[in-house]
Amino acid sequence: MTFEEILREIGTGQFRSVYFLHGEEPFFIDRIEQAVDGHALPEAEKGFNQVVLYGKEVDAITLLDYLRRYPMMGERQVVILREAQEMKGLPDLAAYVENPMPSTVFVVCHKHKKYDMRTRLGKSLQGKNILLFDSKKLYDNQLPDWIAGYAKSKGIEATPPAAALMAEYLGADLAKIANEVDKLALNLPKGTAVTPAHVQEYVGISKDYNVFELQKALATRDLPKVTRIGAHFASNIRRNPLIVTISSLYSYFSKVLMLHSLKGSPDAEMLKALELRSDWFLKEYKLAATHYTPAQTARVISLLKEYDLRSKGVDNDTTNTGEAELMKEMFWKILH
Repeated sequence: MTFEEILREIGTGQFRSVYFLHGEEPFFIDRIEQAVDGHALPEAEKGFNQVVLYGKEVDAITLLDYLRRYPMMGERQVVILREAQEMKGLPDLAAYVENPMPSTVFVVCHKHKKYDMRTRLGKSLQGKNILLFDSKKLYDNQLPDWIAGYAKSKGIEATPPAAALMAEYLGADLAKIANEVDKLALNLPKGTAVTPAHVQEYVGISKDYNVFELQKALATRDLPKVTRIGAHFASNIRRNPLIVTISSLYSYFSKVLMLHSLKGSPDAEMLKALELRSDWFLKEYKLAATHYTPAQTARVISLLKEYDLRSKGVDNDTTNTGEAELMKEMFWKILH
């Protein structure tokens, strides 16, 4: 089942005996746990029919005692095990998972890594009325679509430029992204089409000094604008780390180079190959392709690789050339 399907099922009052949530992305695990917490029991029952335990602090015998209890004056009890990856006795729960209590909803939150499905416990998680969920990190190119979907669930519409801007600046921290989308939903009327201007106002991203403006300036070889943005980035290097800027530009110019190889292809084919969501983005890449030949684009990519290594201390004396100076130097070389 997908994350959304699991939430819908919980929302209708259907619960599994065991929810084993594992994987690298903590956001989905936290939200499924919160959904069970919010729907499985009335608030008045939680004091005696719900317990939250932590892997570092609980042993298998104590946990099994909780799991095998009967609910008090209610239909079910809920047992939540957080930080399950820290529990030494976790494999000892296999026998319980193979024959769980029908009146217990057991939620296991095993974060930051997958559990080994080759073990007895792993194999037992294939049983009836057990939900096994692999919480995977999203790829960078999946973030804008995810942001748009999450915004829709909150009653607002994230336009492609706004979703892309948030993905670029907030990175892959889904909890942080969700918090900022929630903030937008609180401040904007239902049904609002969120624009980059809204993002800049409520999320706090600079209108003139952001990576999208930098890409546009580099795409058109606008030296004065690149210089202004570069100076701003360099003076605020903690908020604009060189390695993040390089990563963004590498992705951008890689698409420009790919676009050169697709010359003459239909726009639909270009959009699919470049994994772009709208013509709005494609126009910008086409503009960049008119200012950089394939050889020049390849040279820019090579420069970005060079400065990525130098930012990590390879062939660079960071005591004399810090991040800010490297950034200015890199921008100058891209344009000359």
